[in-house]
Amino acid sequence: MSILENIHSSNDIKNLKDEELEPLCEELRAFLIEKVSQTGGHLASNLGAVELTVALHRVYNTAKDRLVFDVGHQCYTHKIITGRRERFATLRQYGGISGFPKPYESVDDAFIAGHASNSVSVALGMAKARTLLHEDYDVVAFIGDGALTGGLSYEGLVSAAASGEPMVILLNDNNMSIDPNVGGTASLLQKLRVKPGYRHFKQGYREMFYHMPSLYSFNHRAKEWVKGKLLPENMFSAMGYEYLGPVDGHDVHLMERVLRWARDMRKPVIVHAVTIKGKGCSYAEEHPDRYHGVGPFDPASGEIYGGGESFSEVFGKTLCALADKDERITAVTAAMASGTGLDRFALRFPKRFCDVGIAEGHAAAMISGMAKQGLVPVFAVYSSFLQRAYDMLIHDVSLQKLHVVFGVDRAGLVGSDGETHHGIYDVNFLRSVPGMTVLCPASFAELRAMLEEALYRVEGPVAIRYPRGGEGEYRDCSTEDEQIIREGKDLTIVCYGAMINDALEAVRRLDELGVSAEVIKLNKITYAKFPRVFASLEKTGRLLMPEEVCAIGCVGRHLLAQASEAGIRLRAARFLNLGDNIVPHGTRALLLRDFGVDADAMLRAAREICGA
Repeated sequence: MSILENIHSSNDIKNLKDEELEPLCEELRAFLIEKVSQTGGHLASNLGAVELTVALHRVYNTAKDRLVFDVGHQCYTHKIITGRRERFATLRQYGGISGFPKPYESVDDAFIAGHASNSVSVALGMAKARTLLHEDYDVVAFIGDGALTGGLSYEGLVSAAASGEPMVILLNDNNMSIDPNVGGTASLLQKLRVKPGYRHFKQGYREMFYHMPSLYSFNHRAKEWVKGKLLPENMFSAMGYEYLGPVDGHDVHLMERVLRWARDMRKPVIVHAVTIKGKGCSYAEEHPDRYHGVGPFDPASGEIYGGGESFSEVFGKTLCALADKDERITAVTAAMASGTGLDRFALRFPKRFCDVGIAEGHAAAMISGMAKQGLVPVFAVYSSFLQRAYDMLIHDVSLQKLHVVFGVDRAGLVGSDGETHHGIYDVNFLRSVPGMTVLCPASFAELRAMLEEALYRVEGPVAIRYPRGGEGEYRDCSTEDEQIIREGKDLTIVCYGAMINDALEAVRRLDELGVSAEVIKLNKITYAKFPRVFASLEKTGRLLMPEEVCAIGCVGRHLLAQASEAGIRLRAARFLNLGDNIVPHGTRALLLRDFGVDADAMLRAAREICGA
């Protein structure tokens, strides 16, 4: 009989016999492959964290103890163990369970996660709250080596070590984020992995003196001497942590013992576990980057369904073509070479390519230095991750009017990754940066043209924001600030980016109702006046503006204010956007429908304001 079928909570894991743990881990891997192949999701990272998660639930009670995931994409086994196995067919589906920890789903999810490097800081805050409120629970931060490329993780590590708060930091070291890890920390961890002698000594030492505390102090100096011979002081012990490792992260019994030791030390402890990303699945082990975040696939062969060219790939190819002719062009990514389409650039121009790891703020500051000294740097970054570099956009880029280019990938709704990944805030914060030009291509052809324009015909900082996936019905190309797509007399529809596709569908249906709509597409959304829009509004007297962004800081309200200042009197104006809500996971089409921004919503709004 299946062991997994009897696991409904963390308590069920604790009641298993030792000999049942390894078979359970095998069942969990088979379950993950089966379910993720149907829904898509983060496969390789979860396969590599199975034993770690089982061991954590053997030691801790996550309904009370606080397990803080970093990024959170490795939480699937945790969700299965804590009562969500039967809902796994809904993973990342609209109305289903999320692919990341969500406290609204379960008391076992201690904190929302989706971006990297914050887990130690959050866990330390929880540990301090426990102490100040005189409560009794344990705190664990579960962080991957990829997240250690982010500066925030070191701020947390330094502070947690100095605090003395009892907490455990479980470091899952698989030498990968999405792409292979880079930088000095990756080199340090690689050196630590080849020192198993210290781990064996540590294990034996603890077991020997566990029930003889009086001998512990007597032997402490001897232990430290042997430790120094086998493993010179590393960064973590130098900070003040008790360091346990490296430990085989796929030995579930050993992991359970080490985690118990770490918990019982009642001090800041780092447990360094070495794992294999994609463990137990041949194609995921061989290509962990490809199966990090993946769509539906054939579980037997690993063949990924669907595909087709994306805006990211077009961006990467176009940048390569331009870099062939201009040696000043450099490309920067924050651990997302393949995701942003820069993997091709990295192969062709390795000396002009830089992966900084999960360090968006550092990337923005670094390209400022590049631009100041004469290079033409391009930083390709997901919209939601660019949020982490806002200070640098102001302080390092804007104040000196430096010519840098941001390829803002995944602008708009991204679908199944949900609220932590939607690119719906960049319009607001980018337009607040003095001197920033924001371009919004709606087709591959426009992306190619606008990238060249950004590099050579725009002064100061430039952001090009483009959606996830492929292009829609609109395939034309224009780099004019305002483009009249269709003339009309009853209503002016203004939009930008991928929203043009829904607008064109709405206009066709309005034609059938006898409503003549003029459609204007904005290719640049950061300038004070909109002469073509204003001329159209003078004619129609009605404005409808759909935007795939949050309400605060949307372009429509700026446009309306400018129209009012220009003395234009409107009979009606309607803005369709995502409001002030947190937008959950789900397909873009379903989210646009339920938040009232799709073609149907445009049709309804147009009929209301036109009285049709």
